[in-house]
Amino acid sequence: MTSKDLSIFNSLRPFSIGFDDMFDQFENMLGSGNLTMQSNYPPYNIRKTGKDKYSIEVALAGFSKKDVEVEFEDNLLTVKTKQVNKSEDKNEDGEILHKGISQRQFVRSFTIADDVKVDGAELKDGLLTIECERIVPEYKKKKLIEIK
Repeated sequence: MTSKDLSIFNSLRPFSIGFDDMFDQFENMLGSGNLTMQSNYPPYNIRKTGKDKYSIEVALAGFSKKDVEVEFEDNLLTVKTKQVNKSEDKNEDGEILHKGISQRQFVRSFTIADDVKVDGAELKDGLLTIECERIVPEYKKKKLIEIK
């Protein structure tokens, strides 16, 4: 990301009130190159499941609950693997002759808005679903202003 690209955000600052955090988040994401460094693994969907409800679905075939960690800190939701034991070529189900299901390590991050809370996560049938909900404070809700 070049300084020219970041100057677009800086040129908008004088025309906005209260958006400093948003511009800072864009600068952090774009300026440090985080958007280009993430791979396409694991694949994911983001769904709008209601008026203010969202779910993030991450495809994690071959992973169990003990292999995956979900963290939420400072508007950053991170899904990552714990240390994967590569020496598990033999387990109670038998010896693995061909390993085609990937269990490589990954880190996938999502930037979450200030007014969105993470409700929980569930891993079922190889799909990790993280539920999120946008909480609209009273001062942001539509209201009719009486004219005196």
